[in-house]
Amino acid sequence: MPSIPQDTLDLLRLTLTPGLGPVLISRAIDLFGSPGAVLAASETTLRRVKGIGDDRARAIAKGIESSQTATDDELALADTLGVDILARTDPAYPPLLAQINDAPPILYIKGRIDHAQLDRYTVGIVGSRSCTQYGTEQAERFAAALAQSGLTIVSGGARGIDTAAHRAALRIKGRTIAVLGCGLNDCYPPDNRELFDRIAAGSGAIISELPLRTPPNAENFPARNRIISGLSLGTLVVEAAKRSGALITARLAAEDHGREVFALPARVDSASAAGSLELIKSGGAQMVTHPDDLLAALESPARHLHHGTHEARYAGALAPDLFDHDDATSATPAPTASMRDTGLSVTQLAVLTALDKPRGMDELAAVLNTPAHTLRADITMLEIKRRVRRRGTLLERVDA
Repeated sequence: MPSIPQDTLDLLRLTLTPGLGPVLISRAIDLFGSPGAVLAASETTLRRVKGIGDDRARAIAKGIESSQTATDDELALADTLGVDILARTDPAYPPLLAQINDAPPILYIKGRIDHAQLDRYTVGIVGSRSCTQYGTEQAERFAAALAQSGLTIVSGGARGIDTAAHRAALRIKGRTIAVLGCGLNDCYPPDNRELFDRIAAGSGAIISELPLRTPPNAENFPARNRIISGLSLGTLVVEAAKRSGALITARLAAEDHGREVFALPARVDSASAAGSLELIKSGGAQMVTHPDDLLAALESPARHLHHGTHEARYAGALAPDLFDHDDATSATPAPTASMRDTGLSVTQLAVLTALDKPRGMDELAAVLNTPAHTLRADITMLEIKRRVRRRGTLLERVDA
């Protein structure tokens, strides 16, 4: 493996430290000045970071002590798998992704991302795993035409719409990036192994923010969606049911990342497209019927990206607060239910109760004394039910 910059090694240690997620790592680096300075921080000084209370500071300090061994193991496995490790501090890190507030500190990459040339202009294509023949045909139609026009197709590597989009890009010898919800030591879904190998062999990249041995647990996928959106100038929802994760990607693109969102029309009685039709009806997405519609709409953001003004023009996310002025480990009242909350799980009710004020994911996890990764699936369901929404890095309860 080529020599790895010290900042990358330090960031890798931080990502492998239990209790630290992308938001807390970003806050800590902004506060202390560098990844190395965070690693050297004492338990007492770690408490100065917003979202890190006494218990979390103690756990993080202990985790940092043992993180070097985990880092050495991770580097050895990456070398065996042919995986590159790219830090957010590296000039090769995708600039569109770097614009979002909770950009991954580390990306694991098998293949190649060339944001300066081959992958400069990107579009996300997402949709349901259980799609119709119409959805598959349209995903292939749009992906092939857009890839033929020079755009790199970004999707999630899942069955259904994602797979159709990746395969269409490969078919016309275009570029594509698959963002996985597991570590790159695994192949999920397993029947896409050949597809992923073809992408990594020279047609793009397979990427993940997760440590290499991370299994494809359900709670990983909501966070994965923000990377698809963050990498893309705009996102096309081809076919999505009412509770499809593709709708989360669309919401992140529009509300958190300031990116373009498009959706395809379909039969009005199609359950497979109920979510994408609702996006169009509510004004959450621009309806497109031809790849040229999407190309025309992306002309302006692409021009801003070319001139280096994309972030100033399109980024609308909130800047994180670096200091913790509240006790993140304070007790949370017992959850209470309303008529709107019938059918919610105990955990989902607890999340709503804890969101008595807007909170970041790490802070919410601290308040509930629950690991952030176990909350993501519940947050996704609450977003789909429109009981929770995001404002930048913050989650807030929707009461009306």
